[in-house]
Amino acid sequence: MTDSRIYLIGYMGSGKTTVGRRLAKKIDFQFIDVDIFIENRYRKTVSEIFFLPNEETFRIIEHKALEELSRFENVVVSTGGGAPCFHNNMELMNKSGLTVYLKVAPEELMKRLKNGQNKRPLLKGKTSEEMLSFIIENISKRNLYYSQADLILNADTNNIDQILNNLILLLKK
Repeated sequence: MTDSRIYLIGYMGSGKTTVGRRLAKKIDFQFIDVDIFIENRYRKTVSEIFFLPNEETFRIIEHKALEELSRFENVVVSTGGGAPCFHNNMELMNKSGLTVYLKVAPEELMKRLKNGQNKRPLLKGKTSEEMLSFIIENISKRNLYYSQADLILNADTNNIDQILNNLILLLKK
């Protein structure tokens, strides 16, 4: 494996942060979650930036963060679910490193997100049916970007070790 930057992309709840932390430790890379990177830089939560003033301001900040991170060496970067879809971020990530799409079925995502939905502003207050519909609609819009990843890994299982082992096998090819 020669890439010094690995970007994990995928919908919220796909395991980017969990898998990213474990992968970074296993390959002796630094782990960076873009949302936490932004929160530390701006001293505000992503929700505060996303809604005040608006999503577009957040997307510009997110793009600048990815530009900065694209110059880091030996990092595993966990992106926000929407990051690949704005400001040519997918192109930036593909040019500066290896992109991996953690692909998870909408029904599985809903199960994973149901418990913490109040922490996720876009899901707050939705019924299970509304949540599933929202996830399906969003993924269908984002697949154009997600499908541009260098590697696509089925991450439907809740077994993190299995996902990690499958990812490491893919990275060695």
